[in-house]
Amino acid sequence: MDTNRLEKEIQLLVDSEEKSKRHARKGKGAGWWILMLIIVGGLVFGYRWWKSVRSAAANTTNAQSTENGGRGARAGRGGRGGGGRPAVITIAARKMDMPVYLRGLGTAVASNTVTVRSRVDGQLTHVAFREGQFVKQGDLLAEIDKRPFEVQLAQAKGQLARDEALLQSAKNEQQRNQLLLDKGLIPRQQFDTQAATVGQYEGSIQADQATIDNANLQITYSRVVAPISGQIGLRLVDEGNIVRASDPGGLVVITQLQPISVLFSIPEDNLGEVIKKLRSGQRLRVEAWDHDDAKKIADGVLLTADNQIDPATGTSKLKASFDNSNNALYPNQFVNVRLLINVLKDAVVVPGSTIQRGSQGTFLYVVRENQTAELRPVTIQITEGNDVAIASGLKAGEMVMLEGMDKVQDGTRVDVQTPGQSADSASGERSAGGGAGRNGGNGRGRGNRRGQGNGQ
Repeated sequence: MDTNRLEKEIQLLVDSEEKSKRHARKGKGAGWWILMLIIVGGLVFGYRWWKSVRSAAANTTNAQSTENGGRGARAGRGGRGGGGRPAVITIAARKMDMPVYLRGLGTAVASNTVTVRSRVDGQLTHVAFREGQFVKQGDLLAEIDKRPFEVQLAQAKGQLARDEALLQSAKNEQQRNQLLLDKGLIPRQQFDTQAATVGQYEGSIQADQATIDNANLQITYSRVVAPISGQIGLRLVDEGNIVRASDPGGLVVITQLQPISVLFSIPEDNLGEVIKKLRSGQRLRVEAWDHDDAKKIADGVLLTADNQIDPATGTSKLKASFDNSNNALYPNQFVNVRLLINVLKDAVVVPGSTIQRGSQGTFLYVVRENQTAELRPVTIQITEGNDVAIASGLKAGEMVMLEGMDKVQDGTRVDVQTPGQSADSASGERSAGGGAGRNGGNGRGRGNRRGQGNGQ
C-alpha cells in the first residue's frame, strides 16, 4: 500500500519535471518566433525604403531628361534650325511716305477765361447755373436783389414829373412875358430871367432822365449773364451772401474750350524752318498726344510763334489751335505735341530694331535669296518713332534681319522665319522641306523630345 503510494508520488514528480521542461522549450520557441518576426519586418521596411528612394531617383532623372530635352528643343527652335543653321526672323524693307515731326511738351490753354463778377452791390438771391455746366453767351447765371434799384427808379420818375411841371409853368410865364415885352410893359431883364428859368428846368429834366436810365441799368445789372460761351467752374459765392462790384474773387469762372490753344516749345535750330513755312502761308498740322505718347488726343493747326527765344532753354514757344469738338483737351493739361514739318516721299523704311552699330558704323543684315546673311552698311536719313528711313545702302523689298542677328556673321547661311511664325510650325516646315519625315530625319523621333536641334 505504501509502495504504491511511493510509486505514485515518484510518477507525479517525473510528470512535473517533464511539464517544466516542455514549458521551457515552449518559451524558447516563442522568443525565437518573435525574433523572426522582427527580422522579417525590418527586411520589409528596408525593401520599401529602397524602392521609394529608387523611384525618387528615377523621377529626378526623368525630370532632368525632360528639362534637357526642353532646353534642347528651345535651342533647336531659337538657336539652330535645320542642318545646324541659326534661325532668324526677317522683314521686307518697305517704301512709303514717312512723316517728319518736331516734338515738344505742351500745355493746353483756354482761348478765353473770364471771372464773372457782379456789377452792382446787393444780396445774391438766385444762382441759375450748375457747376461744370456748359453755357452760351447771354445765359442767365445769377440774380441780385433789384428792389433798391426799383425804388431809385421810382424816385427818378417822380423827380422827372415834378421838373416837367415846373418847366411847363416856366414856359407859360415866358409866353406872357413875351407879350408884355412887345407892348413895353415889362423890362427886358425880366423877360431874360424867365427864359433862363425855362432852360434850367429843361436841364433838370435831362438829369432826371439820366437818373431813370441809370436805375434801369442797375436793374439790368442785377441779372448776371454769361459774357462768353464756355464751361462753368466751381461756384465761388453761395446764395444769400452780399456781393459787391469791388469783390476780387467774383461769382464764378468761365473758360472757353472750343476752340482751345496749346503752347509748346521747339529747339531754336528748327525755328527758322517753321517760320519760313508759316510766312509762306502753309498750314502746319499739329497733333496732341497723351502723356505716355501712346494715344492721339486731337488734331490742330499751328497759329504762330513767339517773337523771342528763351535764352535759358534755347527754345522758342509756339501756339497751336484745336477745335476740341469732343472736349478732349482741358485747360492746363500737359500733352505731347507733334508738329508735322515735312513728309519724305517714297522713303525706304525699316524697323529701328534692325539697325546695328559697330566699329564699321551703322549697318544691318540683309538675307539673300540663297538664305545667306550679308552685312550691309547703311546711312540713316531720319528716325521717327520705331521706324528708320534709310538714305543709302538698301532697296525696297530686300529682306532685312529683324531677330537673331547675334548668332550670325557676314556670309552665314541662316534658316529664315517670318514674324509671328511659331517655333513648332517652323520646325515642322523645316522637317517637311528637308524630307526627313515625321521623325525629324536623323533624330529618329527622339529629337522632338530632347530638342529638335540636337538630333539625338
